[in-house]
Amino acid sequence: MCVEAALGGSRIALLVVPGASREQIVGAHGDALRIRVAAPPEKGRANGAVIALLARVLGVRRADIRITAGHGSRRKAAHVRGLGPDDVRARLRI
Repeated sequence: MCVEAALGGSRIALLVVPGASREQIVGAHGDALRIRVAAPPEKGRANGAVIALLARVLGVRRADIRITAGHGSRRKAAHVRGLGPDDVRARLRI
């Protein structure tokens, strides 16, 4: 599954599509959560857009989310502090 328990929160496996026409969480894609962001994959802009989108959808501060793996890749892992896997799944509706 794309969401699992991690120290102090949850870990989300992501598949990011940068440069999309609109930002949205598409849904599960294999073992990852597919996310589209409008930002280009340059100088961390797409990573920032992913954090902003997740924070908005999950109802947490941007500071509570960080990219933990895949900084330069479409496949990423994000850590969400303070929310368990069940809460994350419910808020993402997956």
